[in-house]
Amino acid sequence: MAGSLFDQLKSSGLVDEKKAKQVQREKHQQNKKSKANKAKKGQKQTSQSAQLAQEAAQKQAEQAQRLNQQRAQQQAQKALQAELKQIIENSQIKGYAGDIRYHFVDDGQVQTLQVNAKTQQQLGKESLRIVRFKQGYALVSKETANKIAQRDASCLVAVPSDKNENLSEEDAAYYAKFKIPDDLIW
Repeated sequence: MAGSLFDQLKSSGLVDEKKAKQVQREKHQQNKKSKANKAKKGQKQTSQSAQLAQEAAQKQAEQAQRLNQQRAQQQAQKALQAELKQIIENSQIKGYAGDIRYHFVDDGQVQTLQVNAKTQQQLGKESLRIVRFKQGYALVSKETANKIAQRDASCLVAVPSDKNENLSEEDAAYYAKFKIPDDLIW
């Protein structure tokens, strides 16, 4: 008895040729459908996993982009600080020390620099400016102060203005009679 069960049934006469072909066709179609269903399930799983993988890759790319932007900002900030340091070091006024105390306000606190008479006059005329530098202060020319202000104005110590915006016109006219000289020594 060699051959398949189907061949044996056919040779014994229990199944005719027409019926055999119909059964084979149905079996073949069922195999095709089951393979197609398996493929669809596999595709669904594959498409879902691919979608999850794509979302994860997108999140990772966004995070990498944010980190790169932060690094670029930090590098730009370091470069700006180095540039400011170089500008101040190359153009700071030296030899201004003297026995006159020049008082100024920085961050709400009164600070003092020992300056000579010429430097005091230049500070009064605003031809020199005070800059925060290396946990202290440095004096720079007005042109250098403008360069520094373009890059980072927070390095400059604010210059007090002579104008009082809080005064009415009557008060301003009255106080104009009593000008106080900048070089007044007490």
